[in-house]
This record gives sequence, C-alpha cells and structure tokens, in this order.
Amino acid sequence: MNGAESLVRTLVAGGVDVCFTNPGTSEMHFVAALDKVPGMRCVLGLFEGVVTGAADGYFRMKGTPASTLLHLGPGLANGLANLHNAKKANSGVVNIVGQHATYHIEYNAPLTSDIEGLARPMSSWVRTSPDAKSVARDGAAAIAAASGAPPQIATLILPADTAWNEADGVAEVPVESQRQSYSPQAVEKAAKVLRGGEQTLLLMTGSAVTEKGLALAAQIAGKTGCRVMGPLASPRMARGRGRFSIDRVPYVIEAAQAALKGFRHIVLVEANDPVAFFAYPNKPSLLKPEGCEVHRMTSSGENSVAALEALASALGAKPADVKPQTHVELVKPTGALNHASIAQAIAMAIPENAIVVDESVTTGRAFFPVMAAGAPHDWIQNLGGSIGYSTPVATGAAIACPDRKVICMVGDGSAMYTLQSLWTQAREGLNVVTIVFANRIYQILRGEFDGVGAGEPGQRALDMLKIDRPTIDFVGLSKGMGVPARAVDNVDDFVKALAEAVAEPGPRLIEVQM
Repeated sequence: MNGAESLVRTLVAGGVDVCFTNPGTSEMHFVAALDKVPGMRCVLGLFEGVVTGAADGYFRMKGTPASTLLHLGPGLANGLANLHNAKKANSGVVNIVGQHATYHIEYNAPLTSDIEGLARPMSSWVRTSPDAKSVARDGAAAIAAASGAPPQIATLILPADTAWNEADGVAEVPVESQRQSYSPQAVEKAAKVLRGGEQTLLLMTGSAVTEKGLALAAQIAGKTGCRVMGPLASPRMARGRGRFSIDRVPYVIEAAQAALKGFRHIVLVEANDPVAFFAYPNKPSLLKPEGCEVHRMTSSGENSVAALEALASALGAKPADVKPQTHVELVKPTGALNHASIAQAIAMAIPENAIVVDESVTTGRAFFPVMAAGAPHDWIQNLGGSIGYSTPVATGAAIACPDRKVICMVGDGSAMYTLQSLWTQAREGLNVVTIVFANRIYQILRGEFDGVGAGEPGQRALDMLKIDRPTIDFVGLSKGMGVPARAVDNVDDFVKALAEAVAEPGPRLIEVQM
C-alpha cells in the first residue's frame, strides 16, 4: 500500500472513522485511498470553515475526534477561524493537510506556503511526515494527541510524495492517555471555602455542566447556599426540564459586574477567571469584584464530575438538599414577533433530546433562561467568539448524533460566513433546523460602537454595520442549496413553521424577519 492508504487504514483502526473534506490536487492519493478502505465516512464541505467547524461539532457530541482533509496552506488558512473556536472549546480534531511533494517545495510554486507556521497557533500538535514509511506512525501519533486529556487539535502535514510512495502498513495508535483525575487537595480547599459561610460562586464549564455534574452542583448549592453559574459560553451544557438550570456570566460588562457583585470567593471548575470579552475605555478587564479570591478546583482534562462527587461528600451534600427551581412558564406566544415571543416559541418546539447550537448573538441573549423550561436538550455555544461557527458545528453534531434533532440559531450576519453548510446538510440528509434571525444589521457591532465610546455613527459608519442594501434572501439561498425554507414575520407563522420543521426529517431553514 502507499502512504495515503496506510494513513486511512490507521485512522479507521484508531477509531477516527469520519473525515470532513475539501481536498485538492495534493490530496488525490488520500481521496483514492478512501475507495480502497472500508469504514471511513467522508463528508464534503464546500468551504474549509465548514469542514473544521463540523469536526468541532462532531467532537462536542461524540467525544472522539473526526479528521479533516484540507488543501495545502491556503485551505488550512480558510479553516483557521473555526479551528480557533474548536481550540477554545477543547475539541479534539485530526487535521490532514496536503503539501507539495518534498522535491517540489524548493521551486516556490504558487500554492507554496509555511503550513506548519499557519497550523501552530490553532494546533497543539503539528508534524510534517518526512517520507511514506513515516505516515502511518505519524497518523497514529496525531490520533493519540487529539484524543488526550485534555483533547487537542493535531495537524499532520502530508507531502504528496509521502502519500503516493510505498509504505510499510498500518500503525497502532499509542494507548490513549487516561483522563486525569483531580486534586484531592484542591477539592478540600474548595470545601473549606464553602464551609466558611462567605458568599461563594461555583463557576463551572466543560464536563462539570453535564447532567450529572449539574445535579451534584445542585446538591452542593442546596447544602451550602453557594451560587452556581457558567461562563458566557460552554462547549456543551445539559439544559431543560428536570435538570439544574444555572445562569451565565453576562456579556455586557455592567451586567456581569452586577451578577458577580458580593462574591467573596469564586471556585473554578474547568472555567477561567471571568474576564470581559473586549477592552473598553474606562471599564475593567476583570469582572470579579475587588477583593474576591479565586480558587481552582479542576482544569480542562481533569475529571470534574468525580471532583464534584468528592466535594459533595466532603460537605455532606445529598439529593435531599436540592432546592426547587422556578422556571418560566411556557405558553404559546401571541402578539408581536420580538425576542421574548421568539424564545417562547423555540422553547416550546424543542423536541426531547435535541441539540441546540446557539449563535443567535444579540437576538438570543434573553433565550437562555426561557429555554430551561423546554424539553431536555444539550446546548452548544461558541467559546472562541469567531462568528460563522454555528451552521458547521450543527452539521458535525448531526453527523455525530443522527437520531437527534439539531436546532441551529444564528444571526443573519453570522450565517453568511458559512452558509455553505446547508449544502452539506442537504447532501447528507441531516436533521438540522436552521433559524436565521434577519434583522438586517450587525446588531452586536452597533452596540459595540456605543460600548467603546466611538460617538454617534455617521452614514459611512452605519454602512459598515447594516446589511440591508441589498436585502439577503435566505429562503432563496437555502433552496438553492437543496434545503427547504420559508420566511416568517409574525409569531403565529413562526410557531407553525417550527412545528413543521421539527416534525419533518432532513434539513429545514426558517428565516425570521425582524
């Protein structure tokens, strides 16, 4: 077999059996190997940002890495924004990036670039295979890196001649490093803080906000009176009826300061010290109140559920200590189409065990509390802040969980970054409902313009913030890529459109004209 086939066989043997692809000339031997090796599902994306974002979404729901296939440095560069988001979410991804043949690089052909230099900022592991006989071994090392604790992005660069020359065979993936446990000393320190009686916040993300982790946090909060919150965004959070609902640290600095006011201690469970998303004139970067002490109990990659179990035991917290929760009552919305009625409609429409991918930006800031009253679901958010993440992540989540409905909420500005995801969803028949909130403006930037104290925007500034000339026809764009779509401009039609989209198999798009 050649190097490309040895790599594909190594990937499949190592449990990496999905490849999100956008290949070019240098990757054709890898593409050819896909026909020779059973067991690899290949999913074509029409833009590399769709490919990398889909790999992120796949990992968040599956917990094991997928691979990507990208064309040389420019192809990797096109996918970097969503690799940035994946890195911030601690997602494991195995990137396979083609390279010119080793003997061709010196001639500086048009697509020659420093691929390793492009890869390193978003990858924790980078390697270029020197020859065909190294490819399988390097692929196995990439799988091990992507599957580690914590998971990471691994990028393997594959020169064309290492793909077509003869190789030795399949390499065995090194034994996966076991998930790190936790520090008993850190747990005992957290218990001491919680016993002290001062106002304390448990700030949790990662594995701590799974259903089991949240249930343990509810016991601890009931026993000690502490508050439990999440950061603005988490890679995946258990939400819905019957689950412990927690608030998030707000985006707006003044609102975040108000939410954190009074806390004397913050115990971090995989989360980081709360900081502002951006710097603003005369506003703080750190959001915690002055004098508040921060204590880390677990970091990403550690077993936070086990740590919470140990903390609950140390405090004597039990299920009987859980305090009842008050949820927003869900009623069929009527009247105007606004943020509140939209939230009610979506919360009512969420089917059991759905996956909600949130990039609703300003429209959706008030959605989070209302959704807690919906059917049990998983909520995915963007930790990296680079927009255009939601439709690719929804695509990967649907590949990972074909038996679950995915609801993707996205603003119109964000949707235009990676709208090609719809084509992949149509081709693969994925169960994704995409809701586009079309307010014809980068509304978040309009707010940021005020937030940084830039004054009153003039016509030129407003032209950089509005996307209403011409008006984007999302229904036409969606249908052109094979996804049935409709637009709504009132609550009754939105409720009906949601019910129909959730009930039907395959992808659907709803444009909410606001």
